[in-house]
Amino acid sequence: MSQSYQSIRGMHDVLPDSIATWQRLERTVADVFGQYGFREIRTPILERTEVFTRAIGQATDVVEKEMYSFADRNGDSLSLRPENTAGVVRAALQNGLLYAAPERLWYRGPMFRHERPQKGRTRQFHQMGAEVFGAPGPDVDAELLAMGERIWNALGLSNIRLELNSLGNARERVQYREALVAYMTQHEAVLDPESLERLKRNPLRILDSKNPDVQALLSDAPTLDQFLGEESQAHFNGLRSYLDRMQIDYALNPRLVRGLDYYGHAVFEWITDDLGAQGTICAGGRYDGLVELQGGKPWPATGFAMGQERIVALMELADMPGDGDLHAYFVLAGDLAKREGMAMAERLRTNIPGLNLVCNAGSGSFKSQFKRADRSGAGLALILGEDEVSQQQISIKYLREDREQIALAWDQLQDWLAQWLANAAC
Repeated sequence: MSQSYQSIRGMHDVLPDSIATWQRLERTVADVFGQYGFREIRTPILERTEVFTRAIGQATDVVEKEMYSFADRNGDSLSLRPENTAGVVRAALQNGLLYAAPERLWYRGPMFRHERPQKGRTRQFHQMGAEVFGAPGPDVDAELLAMGERIWNALGLSNIRLELNSLGNARERVQYREALVAYMTQHEAVLDPESLERLKRNPLRILDSKNPDVQALLSDAPTLDQFLGEESQAHFNGLRSYLDRMQIDYALNPRLVRGLDYYGHAVFEWITDDLGAQGTICAGGRYDGLVELQGGKPWPATGFAMGQERIVALMELADMPGDGDLHAYFVLAGDLAKREGMAMAERLRTNIPGLNLVCNAGSGSFKSQFKRADRSGAGLALILGEDEVSQQQISIKYLREDREQIALAWDQLQDWLAQWLANAAC
């Protein structure tokens, strides 16, 4: 096939067979966000590059290697968003959403990073996320974690664990960074080239290393909790007490860091072992310094983002049904049957909320139409031919159940179909 008909490497189509799962995920997450009083915000895919370089940090892989950046016709440097927290902060500042009561916002959409494509990691990926501005205490962090747990339960997902750590404040991270660099410098001979580069540019990212030798070395390295002051420790202990009271299970992970510079205090990840190496499906934490970095007054903030591709993969592994499944396929044989059937289909769609019904398009024998009905995934075939029209009856064939075909009068169909749909939803 010509390359002009190939998608860009690392950027994939979401095909109709998967869309129902995506829609179920998005509906469920939006419903849970609404339960907690979050309002949706939609920001541009393109931002000025400095929106991200100020927020994420120059010495991160995202800024150094992964951003899609270019100069526009005016010479301004623009970037496709690699994440959306920085853009949400920019939008909140620009539109006066801060500095009053706590503001709860959520978003969804595509993000872009020029990474090496692999399973669970693509160059265009999709996130849904939640951000809270103006609430400094651990109670809001705990509420975010409770909201995340509610999402997994609503989706019916299991085998997901919550890991938790505290990065403390900026001063404590500087002290820890110095101790970590001193320790790792003594063992430079063991470090791979990537770790050596991180040691110079962003030492905390060494904790993310997948190299077994580096991880073994880290087992004796200093940990950040040894440098937390009284205020940071109180914040973290407060968060843990809320989680314990709400009976939310978690594991402490002193090696857990985030790849973006703006995080501090509580950070967290939800992880599964069912997706191989790319097991983090949702992550976040507190970023109290980001609003000031973006030019605003100091203002507390916390949030998380979830990777939709990875959660969809989990849902598909669990063979979960999606939204938008087709309920019935109208088999229509003959011009008169087509006219009556299409009018009947419109009445059914109007009077039965949630009914998904498709009429056969074009002509075709009964045999060919039944093949189309079966391929459609519908549960029922509604059959209307010349005999049915003359008798004002409709035949119903079960496509997914081993049950006898039945015939109904036209005036019985609506009530019967509504009851079948209600039973199917149970």
